[in-house]
Amino acid sequence: MRYTGPKVRLSRRAGVPLTRKAVRYFENRPYPPGEHGRKTNRRAAGDYSLRRMEKQKLRWYYDVSERQMRRYWDLAVRRPGRSGAELVSLLESRLASLVLRAGLAPSIYAARQYVNHGHITVDGRKVDIPSYLVKPGQTVAVRPRSRQAQPFVAAAEGTYADEITAPYLDVNLDELRFTLVSRPERAQVAIPVDEQLVVEHYSR
Repeated sequence: MRYTGPKVRLSRRAGVPLTRKAVRYFENRPYPPGEHGRKTNRRAAGDYSLRRMEKQKLRWYYDVSERQMRRYWDLAVRRPGRSGAELVSLLESRLASLVLRAGLAPSIYAARQYVNHGHITVDGRKVDIPSYLVKPGQTVAVRPRSRQAQPFVAAAEGTYADEITAPYLDVNLDELRFTLVSRPERAQVAIPVDEQLVVEHYSR
């Protein structure tokens, strides 16, 4: 199942801010949630716990379920490249992930909701599946009837955009659309996860 509780708690459990909103909260409380959070020693965790936590961080960052994560792992190991890099590339190619990365949404949770509610098109056709894997050359846009909604007006003003646009995207915020110009490479994806530990977790 996907986690549906307070999102900042995930960042505190992971030990790193997983969303923009979590950054400020994490600076104030950089320890795990709960009664004994301040006393928790992350460094004392065993090898299994460390590997599992990296896997959880990757899951939480992209807001995917354990079943979905396992499916992406199975796809990654069948690809010719390094499994960890291929796993990140697959997760980054999800429609919800790219909507976030392009600056059309403030968080992965909002991006998922926008897709689920039918606000997003791929090559002109409505797609309401957040896990849809976008292929290089495909263009993603906000539906014309949705563009006057407040979240998308804010997106067009650059409110949610990163300072540097991902090199695998050609983004036009004024028109609320972007094109995936190339397959995301691991070196181009800035996420606070050591994917090699995720590989070791699934390969044990």
